[in-house]
Amino acid sequence: QVQLVESGGGLVQSGGSLTLSCEGAGFALDSFAIGWFRQDLGKEREREGVAYISASGAVTYVTASVKGRFAVSRDYAANSVLLRMNNLKPEDTGIYYCAASESATGINLDSFRDGFWGQGTQVTVSS
Repeated sequence: QVQLVESGGGLVQSGGSLTLSCEGAGFALDSFAIGWFRQDLGKEREREGVAYISASGAVTYVTASVKGRFAVSRDYAANSVLLRMNNLKPEDTGIYYCAASESATGINLDSFRDGFWGQGTQVTVSS
């Protein structure tokens, strides 16, 4: 069974750190570009792109609001992609999803709609 599994979410105080993991089960994750998306809790909003890493790992991108605080990387041995989040702020709170796409070239939700999605992991940052 092919699926993405996110982990690493939790409750943290403002200024704290978390590392989210997106693990590929049943397929090689390094054949896919990976995007991380955040959805605000309790709101009917589209998921917002947070970070992107290309299949090769050569291209990475994080959205402006997290630049300098978040970093995305691949852990090839674990068949996973990590999102390291430092200096967390209350506005970073939400459900974080990872998605895999063979064709996505950036952190555009539309380019990941036909890809694989994980179940999400919740991040809560208290002030």
